[in-house]
Amino acid sequence: MLKKISFALMLMVAGAGFASAQRTITIEGKINFPDTRNNANMDIVRSAGFDRVTHVSVPANADGTYRMTFRVEEPGQYTLMCQGGHERVNFWAEDEDLVINFRGMDTARVRMIGPTYVHIKGGPNNDLMNRLNWESFRNYWDAAEMSRVPGGIEEVRNNGDLGQTLSSANYSAMGRFYFERLNHIARYYADANSAVVLLGQLRDNEMRADLLARLEARDPNYGPLVNYKREVAEREEHARRLAQGNPAPAFSYETPDGTQKLGPSDFKGKILVIDFWASWCSPCIAEIPHLKEAYAAYKDKGVEILAVSLDRDDAAWRRSMANENMPWPQVKAPDAGREVMELYQFSGIPHIVVIDRNGNIVGKNYRGKALMDKLEELTSERREAPRSIRAIGM
Repeated sequence: MLKKISFALMLMVAGAGFASAQRTITIEGKINFPDTRNNANMDIVRSAGFDRVTHVSVPANADGTYRMTFRVEEPGQYTLMCQGGHERVNFWAEDEDLVINFRGMDTARVRMIGPTYVHIKGGPNNDLMNRLNWESFRNYWDAAEMSRVPGGIEEVRNNGDLGQTLSSANYSAMGRFYFERLNHIARYYADANSAVVLLGQLRDNEMRADLLARLEARDPNYGPLVNYKREVAEREEHARRLAQGNPAPAFSYETPDGTQKLGPSDFKGKILVIDFWASWCSPCIAEIPHLKEAYAAYKDKGVEILAVSLDRDDAAWRRSMANENMPWPQVKAPDAGREVMELYQFSGIPHIVVIDRNGNIVGKNYRGKALMDKLEELTSERREAPRSIRAIGM
């Protein structure tokens, strides 16, 4: 009996350290080269679904120092954006006061575009965040450097297939090493509340299950942990709803002339390619020639394309349509596509979804040759169907 009581007390002590009572923390630091022209603020933001919510926004002082008071209603990962977000850092907000310094405006002659590493002085929760931020920074720049390697080797530069194979192998190896480093972090930082962040990043299912069990043993009702489990359940439900063979989620948006609305249900009987894009998205623009090739090859075989713009700027959308001269129907989603992004569960574009003649999902992320191959498969099935029916009739 005594052992049972002692164990219960241990759990209560652990839970007390894991509590999510509301606290107020301070974040302060210095920007070495502050932006004195635009008077931009320091912002604490957090993603909420497909939205980004600003929780605190304060101006930096003329000497580059700043100080923020943050009333933490919900512990978790937040992002501190420095004067417009050229520099930013993910941090854990709960019960640690933080010191975070930034370089600020890049004064180098050649400006480097890409993420920077910003160190956090705080406590155990943000020691873990430092590790994760460093690994993310390192992985990004390793990948950037690796992308230059094939072009520096003459034999590879003159052989496109070899270059693609080499790049694919390099990126695959980098990914394995990156996720193994995350496994290492999970092994040694599981006692930090901020280890909840790792649950969404680990790819090793056994490691994730072990970390989840350790966190639940400490406090199954800890807010960020409860939120994680709810989000996982929601993602699994969305995945089931968007699985191959299920009806495509319905939407209906206005065409450029405003005379009608179009959505997936208006193309029943056609193989429909939905291209979610925007005028500001350079990969989207780069994909349009491939879509034109697919459209020319298969439009007479029952294939249609519906372009759904996520532009917020109506004029930019119309200019881009005129420049690209896409010969298929166009619509623009309201509110920069927030609703349809949630319906179809994507956060990056271009996002291409293929729907069959019955309005059911075939698949997603078909681009270039992969799209051509899938359309060939789908249109061939239609041509071959009568032969199959006659054979059954015999």
